[in-house]
Amino acid sequence: MCGRFALATDKNVLEMLYDIEIRGELTPRYNIAPSQEVLALRLSRTGGEKEPVYLKWGLVPFWSDDPDTGNRMINARSETAPEKPSFRSAFKKRRLLIPATGFYEWKKEEGGAKQPYYICRKDGHPFSLAGLWERWDKGDHPLETFTILTTDASDPVASLHNRMPVIIPRQAYDSWLDPGTEQADLLELLKPCPAEELTAYPVSRQVNNPANDLEELLNPV
Repeated sequence: MCGRFALATDKNVLEMLYDIEIRGELTPRYNIAPSQEVLALRLSRTGGEKEPVYLKWGLVPFWSDDPDTGNRMINARSETAPEKPSFRSAFKKRRLLIPATGFYEWKKEEGGAKQPYYICRKDGHPFSLAGLWERWDKGDHPLETFTILTTDASDPVASLHNRMPVIIPRQAYDSWLDPGTEQADLLELLKPCPAEELTAYPVSRQVNNPANDLEELLNPV
């Protein structure tokens, strides 16, 4: 699964990665949690170009009567998302990329305590999580939300949890965002990230509290 992640890199790095312009400052985030506003990339409704937006983490289906539904939909299984009522419409038409520099997973230890681990690329570069987004119009104000797709875990995540977020390869960004991409081609992208690209190490339990958003959270312990 994916319940916390980080985005701590220079704005110009992301602008080069996605060939976009990000207006305003980009504050480093070390402990992004569900229900928070998160930077994401989708296709604009007008020109079809990549558009940076801030969406709330926790997808609310357009047909739902309760916006609190999003609290239960921070992740979607990639194997069932194309057919599941909560996600199938977004899977067909509203896919996005969520920039990240790493994500967290917890390992249960003797005595029941859980040790958080930080998982990132070995080269330290940012990457893109696969997501789906929705627009909910049944309240006083429109609400745009997203969920992160998950798949079977590869090493080193597999020793911590059996699921991990889908990481879209850089060469497939345009295909993933394009609403015209065939479903069979999309499904080919929903695979575990190659184990040789990732590393994982234990970090401070301060990450357990989403109020802690500190650079020190990324330090090995």
